[in-house]
Amino acid sequence: MAEQDSAPLLENEHVKELLAIMRENNAPSMQDFLAILGQVGAMERQLDAAVKELAAMRRELNEAREQAHPVKTALKIAVETLDKNVAALRERLDAVKQNVIEGCKNAVGAFKEKGISALNNIAHFFKVRPVLESMRDDLGKSIRFNEATISNIELVSTEYHEAGRHVKNMVRAMAGKKAIQDAKAVGKLAKALQAPFHTNRACFSAMKKSLETALSRLDSLEKAAERKPSIQKTMQTLNEQIAQGKKDAPTAERPRPSHAER
Repeated sequence: MAEQDSAPLLENEHVKELLAIMRENNAPSMQDFLAILGQVGAMERQLDAAVKELAAMRRELNEAREQAHPVKTALKIAVETLDKNVAALRERLDAVKQNVIEGCKNAVGAFKEKGISALNNIAHFFKVRPVLESMRDDLGKSIRFNEATISNIELVSTEYHEAGRHVKNMVRAMAGKKAIQDAKAVGKLAKALQAPFHTNRACFSAMKKSLETALSRLDSLEKAAERKPSIQKTMQTLNEQIAQGKKDAPTAERPRPSHAER
C-alpha cells in the first residue's frame, strides 16, 4: 500500500536521507533535484490558495441577496465544476509527491548497494513526468474555464440589465416619459462574483508556471544522465584503447650479431 504523507516533501524522512547522501558526495544533480522539490511545494501552496478562493465563492453565493439572479444560478454550476477540477489536481499532486518519496527510497537503496555511481542517473528513480504533464493539461483547462466563466458572468449580467431596461422603458412609455437609452453597467453582484474567479485564475496560472519550471529541471536531470557515460562503459572503452595500443605498437628490430658473436 502506498505511503501517504501530507507534509511538505522537504520534511519527508526519505527525501532528507537522499539529500544528505547527495550533499555528502557533492552530487552535481542535487541543485536540479532541490529545484523540483521546491516547485512541487510551490504548487501545493498555490493549490491551497485556489481552494480558499472556492470557499470565498461559496460564501459570496450564500450571502447574495438576489436569490433568483441568473448570475447566481450560473455561478453555482461553475463552482461545482471548479470543485471537481481542484479535486483532480489535488489527486495528481499527491501522486507526484508519492512517486518522489518512493523514488527517494529506491535511490537510497541503490546507493547503499552500489555506491554513489548508482545516483548518476537519478532521474530514472522518479516516475513523475507523465503525472506532471497530465497536471499541465488539467491546469490549462481550469484556466480556460475560469476565463470563460468571467466572460459569461459579464454577458449574463449585461443581458439581465438590458432586459430590465426594456421593461422599464415599457413602463416609462406608458407614463409618457422618455426611454432610457443606455443599459446599466455590470452589476455589483456580478463584479463581486467575478473577483474570486480572477484570483482563482491567477492561482492556477502561477501553479502552471511552477509546473513548467519543475519539468524544465527534470529535463536537465535527464539530459545530464544521457551525457554522462557509465563507469562500466568508460572502463570498457579504456581497456579497448589499451588493447588497441598494444596491438599497434611497433616491434623493436632485432640487432645484428657482432663479429665476436659470429
